[in-house]
Amino acid sequence: MSVLWPCKNSASFSWTAPADRSHWTGPKAGRADVTGGGVACQTAAMEDAAARALGRVAANGIELAYETFGEAGGPPVVLVMGLATQMIAWPDELCEGLARCGLFVVRFDNQDAGESTHLRDLPAPRLADIVVRRRPPPYSISDMAGDVAGLIDGLGLGQVHLVGASMGGFIAQVVALEHPGRVRTLTLIMTSTGSRRVGQPKPRVYARLLRPPAAADRSAAMAAAVETFRLIGSPGFAFDEAYVRDLAGRSWDRGYDPAGRRRQLAASAGQPDRTAQLRRLAVPALVIHGLHDPLVAPSGGLAVARAIPGSRFVGFSGMGHDLPRALWPEFVEEIAALTAAGGQRRRRDRPAG
Repeated sequence: MSVLWPCKNSASFSWTAPADRSHWTGPKAGRADVTGGGVACQTAAMEDAAARALGRVAANGIELAYETFGEAGGPPVVLVMGLATQMIAWPDELCEGLARCGLFVVRFDNQDAGESTHLRDLPAPRLADIVVRRRPPPYSISDMAGDVAGLIDGLGLGQVHLVGASMGGFIAQVVALEHPGRVRTLTLIMTSTGSRRVGQPKPRVYARLLRPPAAADRSAAMAAAVETFRLIGSPGFAFDEAYVRDLAGRSWDRGYDPAGRRRQLAASAGQPDRTAQLRRLAVPALVIHGLHDPLVAPSGGLAVARAIPGSRFVGFSGMGHDLPRALWPEFVEEIAALTAAGGQRRRRDRPAG
């Protein structure tokens, strides 16, 4: 495991990085070569953004709604989002930035979220049962990993570069463990190992996680999202209330489901400790974590990075449990660099003839 520690000052962040690192600079003309070779990010204007397409695919006995960015012939990147959070929480600009690096980006709604299948025939567990793990959850993180494997197969993606955030990081780990032939590289953002010894939330945040405010209408959902992300978001970056409100409003329109949230929460609470299994992974891995995350403490990300052989940990000072706009270019660089390195490794490992 290698570690990059950021240094924070009042105006900017500086990072320990390879000497030949060039930064993706956002929507300006020009190119930036990403460390690792084999991928160059085109930073075209937003109106020249990569091609996008929406669809639905049968996967693991349900249907998943998805959206793609870029050309289908590029190396595939699959983005897995977290608890009760829809695919649109992967920012368009981040997805487009990855597509400009020549990658074929797929984001999707997990079951019980957005426009994918909602398992309304499964009763939502009581909060007391979730906390004490009194009963098995309606479905497991392993089941959700099976959904991802089904998505990969249904879209004919072969081996993918898998990226998971928060609960999506739990899911991505299990895909790599239970479906290793489908994962080329693994990027894990603000997540943990499943162990209760690491990555635990602060008490005030835990209380909010268990009992989020009920939203009776669209405006209430938007207000609740603002309140939540003021609590768990990034203290070192400006809070973008307009973005959070817009995202919450669009999420309401696409499918608000408090019962589905509880089913997903039960799956997360019921997951086992994967630490010993992670030590057997043989896949290039990157772990990104906010050093001021109040929901999944940085100890969770560090534990993941320590467990996966050869993994790399990148900690961002001032980042909480969200994806701050100012860091989107950094995320693009880090993910694209890993995919390039993973592609080179695959070519080296390919048998001759």
